[in-house]
Amino acid sequence: MTALAASPAADRNKAPILEALRSVLPAAGRLLEIASGTGQHAGWIGPRLPGWVWQPTEANNAALPTISAWTHALQAGNVLAPCLLNVMEPVWPTSDETLASAFQPPFDAVYCANLLHIAPWPTCAALMEGANRHLRPGGLLLIYGPFLESGVNTSPGNLTFDATLRSQNRAWGLRDIDAVKTNAHSAGLRLRHRLDMPANNLLLVFTSAEPAGMPAQNEVCSTANH
Repeated sequence: MTALAASPAADRNKAPILEALRSVLPAAGRLLEIASGTGQHAGWIGPRLPGWVWQPTEANNAALPTISAWTHALQAGNVLAPCLLNVMEPVWPTSDETLASAFQPPFDAVYCANLLHIAPWPTCAALMEGANRHLRPGGLLLIYGPFLESGVNTSPGNLTFDATLRSQNRAWGLRDIDAVKTNAHSAGLRLRHRLDMPANNLLLVFTSAEPAGMPAQNEVCSTANH
């Protein structure tokens, strides 16, 4: 196989992310991935969730061929062609994208890995609002990455990573979970699970509001060690 553009981090974290997704997702559904990057997660994780249809997206048009290449190379038959999507835009996906006709909300899950710390802070609110618009009632928003937590000692590695990001771009940096939760609540989402992941990362699982008349669920903050 011809070498494809690849992220070493995406290769390292794909297996624990798959394990975590299996623990919180139902057996089948339709998943929208935000900021698919190289497409390694879509191509590798997608086929290992055979009951799911996976829709990858990217804000960078130049990344779409690489996502498609990973999908084809890994024979990910349940992964759709990628769409151009910028979370900051009021309409998802980008209106002039020719593949937009394949984009069919509502989705049962929205998945986003390693975006919030390399994007300006308003991206968080836009992600929450857009996810809530495109999720079915009771659907899940899953956000993976490093975070800061009040009352929890930040690892030296994450402190160094945060300082490096901020030196590269003052608008970047690890995000505080309480601030992320505030944006989620404002968009109509509630935190259901907090899963510990390798390398001091977390998977945050939010849920959209259930239909009127259904009993409310208590917020759960659970951990899983991998």
